[in-house]
Amino acid sequence: MKGYVFHGPGQSAWEEVPDPAVKEPTDAVVRVDAVTICGTDLHILKGDVPEVRPGTVLGHEAVGEIVEVGSDVRTVRPGDRVLVSCISACGRCRYCRDSAYGQCLGGGGWILGHLIDGTQAEYVRVPFADLSVHALPGAVDSKDAVLLADIFPTSYEVGVLNGRVRPGDTVAVVGAGPIGLAAIATARLFSPERIVAVDLAASRLEAAKRFGADAVADAAEDPAQLIADLTDGLGADVVVEAVGVPESFELCTRMVRPGGHVANIGVHGKPATLHLEDLWIKNVTITTGLVDTYSTPTLLRMTAAGRLPTTQLVTHTFPLDRMEEAYDVFARAADTGALKVVLGEPSHDEIAVPAA
Repeated sequence: MKGYVFHGPGQSAWEEVPDPAVKEPTDAVVRVDAVTICGTDLHILKGDVPEVRPGTVLGHEAVGEIVEVGSDVRTVRPGDRVLVSCISACGRCRYCRDSAYGQCLGGGGWILGHLIDGTQAEYVRVPFADLSVHALPGAVDSKDAVLLADIFPTSYEVGVLNGRVRPGDTVAVVGAGPIGLAAIATARLFSPERIVAVDLAASRLEAAKRFGADAVADAAEDPAQLIADLTDGLGADVVVEAVGVPESFELCTRMVRPGGHVANIGVHGKPATLHLEDLWIKNVTITTGLVDTYSTPTLLRMTAAGRLPTTQLVTHTFPLDRMEEAYDVFARAADTGALKVVLGEPSHDEIAVPAA
């Protein structure tokens, strides 16, 4: 089969790789029908995630069909259409028993496209299939479902829930890329008074308005002052960091009110300064986190009910064999306007009709 292989910082290719097979009785092999590219994949290509070894197939999000299962798999069987979660969970360790699957000690956590071959391929082996794939209702399109593998649970759990968004809050989201937009969409579920989006790109600020931001601010034009003006000098109740660079994190700590929450989602490749000389007296809570995906079943139900704007995030689609082009489009989002790119083949119930 073919997969998108990391060969070291700045080096990758869509190329022939060995077919996956069941190695453990808890494994499943999935034929990939839809896959997407994550900002974390770009961090890997830059060398920000040194645990990823050259030769690894990238990707940790997919929708597909089960083609083979190990002898201990009980919840899915060949022929089932499933969502492949970005997090694998053994289900037995201390963290899994607390639903903190991202910290799994039993061989799970974020392993796909990180420690083992991932989903940006024609087939993928998924460990711990009973807890790591989700059967999909027929009403949910693959392009929508694949966004529930990572981006929506990450924004919801690490941003909105960790940040403890409540009715009447002022919420600032720093970074209006896909993760930030999903954070805006899921924050709205809690009826905040206002959501303010901060970004450098005018196109992304326009997208933030479409996803429900009540106000937007150019990151180069002192957004902390805008937040102060909107809140009578208090600051934001919740600030979500969705970029992953030192400047954006430090901006978040300047925007939060005393007693507020800073929820960091961004993947950081460099140290950021924590200004405790200013923060020690402010009762500020700062949270970090890797998504656990415990919310995925809930988000799936909400998507099936039409309550999440998943479709609006997909700006570009490609067949799998145009992976390199898709990466280029996604990496140059400021020029291409890309939010999320989805790759995959037409579903098997679609019939190609020859032109007359």
